[in-house]
Amino acid sequence: MTSKIVTSHLADDRFAIDVRGHRIHIDQPIENGGDDTAPTPTELFAASLAGCVAFYGRRYLARHNVSTDGLSVEAEFSSGGTPNRITDVTVHITPPAALPSERRDAFLAVASHCTLHNTLRHPPTVDIRLDIQDAR
Repeated sequence: MTSKIVTSHLADDRFAIDVRGHRIHIDQPIENGGDDTAPTPTELFAASLAGCVAFYGRRYLARHNVSTDGLSVEAEFSSGGTPNRITDVTVHITPPAALPSERRDAFLAVASHCTLHNTLRHPPTVDIRLDIQDAR
C-alpha cells in the first residue's frame, strides 16, 4: 500500500498537510520564529506514535471485550544531538481499570508492536528528492 501526503506552504512557517481528504496544520513556536498556530512536525511525530500505540491497545481491548474507559496514552520526547533529531521518546500507557492483571503483559506487547514503533525499530529507506518546476 502506498499513501500520498501533500504539504503546502501557507505563510511564514505555517504549512497545511493534506492526507486522504483531511487537513492538518503545522507551525513553529514563537520562540523559534513561528506564530504557534499549530503543532510542530516533531510534535506530530511523537503524537502519531502515541496515537498508533493507543489504536493498537484499543483494538486489543475490543478483541477481549474489555471496556476502554480510562485508556490513555502519553508521549514525552527530547530533541537535540548532532544531527538535530528526536533523541528519546517515552510512551506511557494508562490501561483501563477493567483490564485484568493477567492480560496486562499481552496488552503491552500488542500496543508496543504498533506500526510506527515497528518502523522506528526497523527504519525505512527515506529518499528525499528535489522536483524542479518549470518557471514559465
